[in-house]
Amino acid sequence: MISKLSFTHINELISIDDSTKRTFYEVECIRGNWSVRELKRQIGSLYYERSGLSLDKKKLADLAQKNAETQTTFDIRDPYIFDFLGLKPAEVMSKSHLEAQLIDKLQAFLLELGHGFCFEARQKRILIGDEHFFVDLVFYHRILKCHVLVELKLEKFSHENLGQLNTYVSWYHQNMMAKGDNQPVGILLCTDKNRVLAEYALAGMDNQLFVSKYLLELPKKEEMQRFIDEQLQEVTK
Repeated sequence: MISKLSFTHINELISIDDSTKRTFYEVECIRGNWSVRELKRQIGSLYYERSGLSLDKKKLADLAQKNAETQTTFDIRDPYIFDFLGLKPAEVMSKSHLEAQLIDKLQAFLLELGHGFCFEARQKRILIGDEHFFVDLVFYHRILKCHVLVELKLEKFSHENLGQLNTYVSWYHQNMMAKGDNQPVGILLCTDKNRVLAEYALAGMDNQLFVSKYLLELPKKEEMQRFIDEQLQEVTK
């Protein structure tokens, strides 16, 4: 492994606590000759978890490698645990499939919470200037008397994501607040969170924005280990 991965690759991999998950990314990284940026992207996109949900893991792996960037040079609850969702397997669990199921289940979960959350819209289309944008989930909290906008990202936190949510919250403040409403709230859910970056990104913003990460506990270790062994055989041929 040392001969095939750079120190920066290894440094990224050792931050993964789960040994099966770490080995999965080691093998796929070597097999696809991933750049460090691609390794981070695949981890952020929950490739391991999506593979666990895919009925055809080999097909998903081939698609992931085909689209991969190769190596060319040497408050708000945090986290949210989504292991109760009972997500349905698909032939190839792409990011869009996973996002659709997460939003469906998250919607049902928040509706069941009661305590003031009223569901308004999913993929709410808003017009800003001459462009249309889509807010993942919109709720109205009848006790707090404000809109709650939820953005779900299949990637680690970035200040660009926060800027997008801030834009949506500002638009709701200007266009959707009724008499007696309080300012809307934005919640950004992402797969990983750089707390220091989030603190700086949130500093100075007038809108009420919150950043949380969510965790998935999906793949069965034994099943994933068998798949890893098969992939290793290809690497060592």
